[in-house]
Amino acid sequence: MRKNKYTYTKSLLARGEVGQLKKKIVSVVAGVTVLVGVFGAGVYASPHLQEIRAYLNSELKIRVNGQIQQLNDSSGHNVLPITYNGTTYLPVRAVSDVLNINVHYDQAAKEVVLGERLEGVALVEERIHQTQLRTTDPAHTTYGGRNYGEVIYSPAGTNVFTTFYEPRGKYQKIYIQVAALDKDIESVEISDHEEKLVLKRHGLITPQDGLVTIEADITGTQTLVVRVNKDRSGGYFIPLTTSYYK
Repeated sequence: MRKNKYTYTKSLLARGEVGQLKKKIVSVVAGVTVLVGVFGAGVYASPHLQEIRAYLNSELKIRVNGQIQQLNDSSGHNVLPITYNGTTYLPVRAVSDVLNINVHYDQAAKEVVLGERLEGVALVEERIHQTQLRTTDPAHTTYGGRNYGEVIYSPAGTNVFTTFYEPRGKYQKIYIQVAALDKDIESVEISDHEEKLVLKRHGLITPQDGLVTIEADITGTQTLVVRVNKDRSGGYFIPLTTSYYK
């Protein structure tokens, strides 16, 4: 039996797969309900709105990680899912609040923006050659009480030190965040893979430092190598959603 959009979304919520939900949520909740219910009366002037007949679904419950959640708007008022043509739509701001994901409506671009509002392009949007440490598992993507959705996670005991990124000459800067887990990180090196040239070397990072942002000039670089020099008894954490190119 073919699953509809809502069935798939509910499954992701139940498993807590926030990283996947962030990629799918706009298509699941897109439409008149989201923009009107979430971002205010100003959108009524849009010539792209189409009037429909839908139904508020008061029977439906939303369960996240085993707990029933109440969906509220930005004023704290209860909001309900809407059923239209056999598909149920969830209000994006209410779902984002439940999952602790930032949400913003960009009026100029006509975009619903989930997650961090970066000045550039998140690393997750470009090719990354690292499958062993790359994960969307909430058990490993959460740091400091916040879920970053998709990360490079190297626990203690792992002897994998390098990750390859492909900016493909499109960007001038990289801003990469790194946190030390359990033990100090001796240094982090960002290198041009083709030129065998170290572009930036950042010194000691301790677990008490939290997430440290390292900036490097990568103009013209096709492939980057990020090497984290650490003791095997320590680990490291690199969020791919808040580290970015510019």
